[in-house]
Amino acid sequence: MTRKEIAKQPKPDWIRIKLTTGENYQDIKGMMRSKTLHTVCEEARCPNIYECWANRTATFMILGDICTRACRFCAVNTGMPTELDLQEPERVAEAAEGMNLRHCVVTSVARDDLKDGGAKIFAETVAAIRRRLPLCSVEVLIPDFLGDRDSLQIVMDSNPDILNHNIETVERMSDRVRAKAKYRRSLELLRRAKEMKPNIPTKSSIMLGVGEEWDEILQAMDDLREVDCDILTLGQYLQPSPQHLEVVKYYPPEEFARLKEEGLKRGFSHVEAGPLVRSSYHAHEQVESAAKTRGERMAAN
Repeated sequence: MTRKEIAKQPKPDWIRIKLTTGENYQDIKGMMRSKTLHTVCEEARCPNIYECWANRTATFMILGDICTRACRFCAVNTGMPTELDLQEPERVAEAAEGMNLRHCVVTSVARDDLKDGGAKIFAETVAAIRRRLPLCSVEVLIPDFLGDRDSLQIVMDSNPDILNHNIETVERMSDRVRAKAKYRRSLELLRRAKEMKPNIPTKSSIMLGVGEEWDEILQAMDDLREVDCDILTLGQYLQPSPQHLEVVKYYPPEEFARLKEEGLKRGFSHVEAGPLVRSSYHAHEQVESAAKTRGERMAAN
C-alpha cells in the first residue's frame, strides 16, 4: 500500500475523540477568550481538548499565536510576530487561579525573532503562577531557543516542576518533520537542563506515524535516556490538513502498549503511550510519578 493510499484511508476505530462540551468546557473556553489567551489545545487542534477542558485542565500557549517556524506536522499559524505582550504572564496566572489548577502546563510558539527566544516571559509566567497558586505544580514545554544556553538557564532558574522539550520524531526523520530544529540539539538541551538543575524532571515526546521504523523508535528512547530524560510520551500523528505531512502508519493500541513496556524497561520514570496521547495528556499524573520514582531511586542509592 502506498503512502497516498494510507493517507486516504478512514481513521481506524481506535482513533476516537470523546466529545464533552459541558459546563466546565464552556467555562474554560470563556475564560481564555475573556483574557485574550491562547492554548495549544486549540491552536494545535489537540484531539484531547474536550476531555481535558471538561476536567478543567489546559495548556497555555504564551508569546502569541504566530510561530516563526513552519514544522510540517504542526497546525499553529506561522509567520513573523509583530509584538510581545509583557502582561501575558499575569493574565495566564489569573486564568490558572480562576480554574484552580493543581498542575499547569505552559508552552509557546517558537520566537526566533527574540534575542532570548521568549525565555524571560516563560520565567515570569512561572513566577506569576506561583504567586497566585503556590501549591500548583508548573510544567514548561519549551522550544530549543536555537541552542542558546543562557536562554535555557533563565527558564531553569525559574524552577519549573517539569522541563519538557519534544524531540517529536526519530533522528532520520527530524529534518523533514521539524523546521530549523535539530535532533541532536534537542538532546543537548535536555542534557543541559539536567546539568543545570539535576532535581527537575525532564520530559520529551515522540509522535508516531510519519515514516519511522520500530528500531528507530527504540533508538530514540535510548538517546533520551542517555541524557537522563525522565518522562516520555508517545502518540499517533494525525494530519491536521492536506498541506501537512501525510500519515504513513496508524499504530494500534497494542503496539503503543509494547512501546510503553520498552520505555519503562529503559528506565523512564513514567511513560504515557496511546493513539491520542499528546505531550500534556495526564500531565498532573506524570509529575507525581516522576517525583515518586526519583525519590525511590535516591533512597536505593
